[in-house]
Amino acid sequence: MSLAPVATFSPLLARTQVAHAPVDPIAFDCLKFIVVRAGRARLFSEFGVHFVSMGDVVILAANTLCGAEPEGWISTTTLYLDRDYVIDQVFWQYASRFHERLDASQFLDAHYAEPTQVVRIGRHKAGLMMPWLDELVALSVDGLPPDRFYRAQSLVSAVFDILVPFIVVANEGTAGARRSVSAPTVPRHRQFRPVRPEVLEVAQVLRAELDRHWTVTELAARAHLSVSQLRRVFVEAFGKSPISYLTMLRAERMAHLLRVDNAPISEIAAQVGWGDPDFAALQFRRSVGVSPSEYRRISEVVPAPFNPE
Repeated sequence: MSLAPVATFSPLLARTQVAHAPVDPIAFDCLKFIVVRAGRARLFSEFGVHFVSMGDVVILAANTLCGAEPEGWISTTTLYLDRDYVIDQVFWQYASRFHERLDASQFLDAHYAEPTQVVRIGRHKAGLMMPWLDELVALSVDGLPPDRFYRAQSLVSAVFDILVPFIVVANEGTAGARRSVSAPTVPRHRQFRPVRPEVLEVAQVLRAELDRHWTVTELAARAHLSVSQLRRVFVEAFGKSPISYLTMLRAERMAHLLRVDNAPISEIAAQVGWGDPDFAALQFRRSVGVSPSEYRRISEVVPAPFNPE
């Protein structure tokens, strides 16, 4: 008996690209490991501005806004990893100390709590990873086929063997404070364990009506849940409270409008639901790492011609 066809999904993918123009801040529903192959860029996220170049690796938790301004151009290879897949790796890495998979999830949240890290591994170690990354890209160009999964996993393990010792690990005391701001999160759209329908409805309503003044009470009523239930199941699904998720969506949309619309910043802020320009600027900076006016300036920069030399 043959297996029934299923929707294409893989817990790990790799993509290589060259960026010449500013990249809008966007949040992905998975963990990202961005290896800088060549060039240089200014990275902006909720934890400020970082300059990255060859030998650097950017680590982003799920649902973390991040954009970039290349200095001419930048070449990167990005690993996209489902959080559950990473939890499984951590579980087996520390199998002697964990009793169940939930222990690994809690350990990950407690010790790897930074939503954004820039890891300086150096050009030599980055160069060692390039053949493995290139093979991962080739394997996953059309979605990772099941018969090559173990080869891909071995390549990811080789990359992690070099990278993980450089990752900053928080102690549990400081990690708790960070998680209250922005926790590493489960994927935004679960492809193998569905999100509760009422939670998906709330997320879709927020995306469709960004400019509305929402309250958690209104959203809970929409979902036919209590306020406490909504908060709990929404954080389980998206890693953020409903209002924090709305803030992320507004900042994402505002960044796009700042790039394509010449309207005053106050009008653009109002379009996404922030009637107070000062409050809008504060929330945008917290989410993106730069002010709206600075982001607009970045978006107007004409990229230099591509010159790998």
